[in-house]
Amino acid sequence: MRGIQITQYVKGPKELQVTELPDPTPRPDQYLIEVHAAATNFFDILQIQGKYQYQPPFPWVSGAEFSGIVLATPSTPTTSPPKFPVGSRVFGASQGAYAARVSAAEHELLPVPAGWSFTDAAGLFVTAPTSYGALVLRAGIKAGDWVLVHAAAGGVGLAAVQVAKAFGATVIATAGSPRKLEVARQYGADFVVDYRDAGWPDQVKKLTPKGRGVDIVYDPVGVVDKSTKCVAWNGRILVVGFAAGQIEKVAMNKVLLKNISLVGIHWGAYARFEKETIPVVWQGIARLIEQGTFRGTVFTDKEFVGLEKIPDALLALGGRETWGKVVVKIPQSGESKL
Repeated sequence: MRGIQITQYVKGPKELQVTELPDPTPRPDQYLIEVHAAATNFFDILQIQGKYQYQPPFPWVSGAEFSGIVLATPSTPTTSPPKFPVGSRVFGASQGAYAARVSAAEHELLPVPAGWSFTDAAGLFVTAPTSYGALVLRAGIKAGDWVLVHAAAGGVGLAAVQVAKAFGATVIATAGSPRKLEVARQYGADFVVDYRDAGWPDQVKKLTPKGRGVDIVYDPVGVVDKSTKCVAWNGRILVVGFAAGQIEKVAMNKVLLKNISLVGIHWGAYARFEKETIPVVWQGIARLIEQGTFRGTVFTDKEFVGLEKIPDALLALGGRETWGKVVVKIPQSGESKL
């Protein structure tokens, strides 16, 4: 098969090369998947540079999120019969997605939702449960809440906007360009604010009833301290990530004075600490999809087709010039790249 193998760390995506590789050899509990689309993530860039918290031993194939078709089921399945028969359309996350084939265990896979393309499904596994888990489980979102979503045009941001709207909240979205603000509106944001304006906390507060502030802040960027200026009494600030690049310090007196709850969400750790919650979250997401209140968030301003386009896709992602999930279509033999 063809894939992007890492034999030594690289400075950036430009150095990645597609080569001929042997097919992966699945463990007894793993499926073999034919990859039809692969999603990009910031941690993919960190991993190829040797800067991520999880670094496989050399050599390894890069990429994590994918969608495709089951080619072979586990030789020692965890369920009998296996949950996903040969030919099943699945999406999931497992090391080695930037290749024609990948192996994955059953808990790393889910069925592609009815009516969804491989491209849409490839970007679902990380963003949707992060945002649903944060807003529903951790912040207890309810109808009538005012929710501020930072970096609302990003992958987790657009997922958060949709989840909040589905639960009956009013959404204020922040983003850093006219195009990204437009995208946030297209996905359901009621109000949009450009966070390049230093006065954005005041703008947010003025949009809320009687200037009371928002009930929930969804923050994947690292602007908790500034967000305390526009959060309401008893407000919840969700700490989702630090896309700005620095782990900030927060003036805790404001947390005390406004009865603010600072709430973390580490979705990846649920598999270790709270496995029973994972299917509950996915059932909730499935309901939203069935209701038509949650749709794919794939970046469509430019198309990336073929493994050779993965470096370009990662560069676009890293350059902050995209919105939503940047997904690369992986045509299989006999399929056109058009």
